[in-house]
Amino acid sequence: MAEPATQHTKWFGYPVPFWTANAIEMFERCAFYGMYIVITLYLTDRVGFTDVQTGWIAGIFASLLYLAPTFSGALADKMGFRAALTMAFGLLTVGYGLMGAMPTKAIAIVSLALIMVGGSFVKPIISGTVAKSSDDAGRARAFAIFYVVVNIGGFVGKTIAYPLRINLGVEYICYYSAAMALIAMILAGLVYRDIDKEGTGKTLAEAGRGLLKVLSNFRFMAIIVIVAGFWIIQAQLYSSIPKYTTRIISPDAAPEWMANVNPGTIVLFQLLITSLSKKLRAVTSIGVGLFIIPWAAVVIALHPDASLAWTWEWVGRDGELKTFALHHATVVMCLGIMVIAFGEMFLSPRFLEYASKQAPPGEVGLYMGYSHLTTFIAKIFAFVLSGYLLNAFCPDPKTLTAEEMVTAYDHAHYLWYVFAGIGMLGFLALIVFRLITGYLDRGKEAEGGA
Repeated sequence: MAEPATQHTKWFGYPVPFWTANAIEMFERCAFYGMYIVITLYLTDRVGFTDVQTGWIAGIFASLLYLAPTFSGALADKMGFRAALTMAFGLLTVGYGLMGAMPTKAIAIVSLALIMVGGSFVKPIISGTVAKSSDDAGRARAFAIFYVVVNIGGFVGKTIAYPLRINLGVEYICYYSAAMALIAMILAGLVYRDIDKEGTGKTLAEAGRGLLKVLSNFRFMAIIVIVAGFWIIQAQLYSSIPKYTTRIISPDAAPEWMANVNPGTIVLFQLLITSLSKKLRAVTSIGVGLFIIPWAAVVIALHPDASLAWTWEWVGRDGELKTFALHHATVVMCLGIMVIAFGEMFLSPRFLEYASKQAPPGEVGLYMGYSHLTTFIAKIFAFVLSGYLLNAFCPDPKTLTAEEMVTAYDHAHYLWYVFAGIGMLGFLALIVFRLITGYLDRGKEAEGGA
C-alpha cells in the first residue's frame, strides 16, 4: 500500500520520493537521449536499414513513446509505481543492451519495442510522483525542478554520446544507455517509495474511451495538427541532422553536440522571452513560434558550398601560427538550431494554455491528458519524411559510386526547403483556424443574444 506523502521525510520542502524520482529521471534521460540522438545513424550505419526503412522504424518508435503512456500509466496505477518503475527499467536495460550486443535488423526492432514499452511507463510515473509530492503552492516549483533535471539528463546524454561514437563505435552508446538504465532500476527497486496515489489513474477502457472522445473534437484536433507542424521541424534534430551533418561535413562531425545548442539557448533566454511575451495572447505567442520555425529550416539550408569553412589564425605564445577552422555547414546548423529554440520558447509554454481552451467545459483535464497527440503525429511524420528526403537529396554514401559521390550532395540542403514549407503551412493554417473559429463563435454569440 502506498504511503501518504505526509509520512515521508522532507528535504528542502519535498519528500524523499520526490528527489529519488528526479534522480531516476536524470539517469533515464541520460540513457534515452544518448541513444536517441544517434538512433538513425545506428539503424542505417550499424544495422543496415536504408534511409527510408530507418525513417519508418524510428518514426513508429518515437511516436508510440508519446501515445503508449496513456495506457501504460493506467497499468502502473494497478501495479504500484515502484513495481512498475522497476519493471520498466528492467526492460530498458535489456533493450539498450541488446542494441549494442546484437545489432541485427530483427534484434534492433525487438530492442526498440522493449525501450518503447519500458519508456512509456517512466514518464507518467515520475510526473505523477512529482505532482503527488507537492501541494498547490509548491507544484510549480516542483515541476520547474523536474524540468531542469530533464534538461540536465538530455544534455549529458548527448554530450557523452559523441566521444563514445567517435572513439569506440555507436554500439558503445547503447552500452552506456544500458548502464544508466541499470542504475535507475537499482534506485527504483531499492530506494524509491510510492507516494499516495489515491484518486488518480484510469482503467484501460476509460483511457480508450477518452481517446476516442478527444479524436472527435474538431477544434482540439485542429490545433493539435497545426502545432505538429512546429514539432516536425524540431524533430529534425534527431531524424535528419545526424545523417545530414555526418554526410556533408564528415563522419567525425558532432551532431550530438550541435543538438545541445537547443537546450542551451532555452536555458539562457527562456526567462527573457517569457517576460517579452507575457502580455501576448496565447494564440499570438503560438503564432510567433509558428512564424519563426520555418526560418530555422531556411537558415540551415544556407550552405551553397559544402567545402566552405571559416578559418581563424593567430600566433600562439610559442610563436607558432595557430589555425582553427569551422565548417560553414556547422555554423548555419548551430544558428538554425538556435532559431528553433527561440520558436520553441514562444510556442511551447503557451500551447497547453490555448489547447485547454478548445476543450468543452468540465473536460479540460481529460483533453490535456491527450495533448501529447501533437507530438505523436509530429514524430512519425518527421522521421518518415526525413527518410525519404535524405534518400533523395543526401543519400547514404555506401549506396553511391565514386563518380556519384562527386556531386551527390550538391543539393542536400533542398530537404530543408521542404521543412520550411511545412512550417509556413502550419503558420497559415493557424490563421485560417482562427478565422473559422472566430466566425463560428460570433455566430453562437449572436444566436445567444437573439
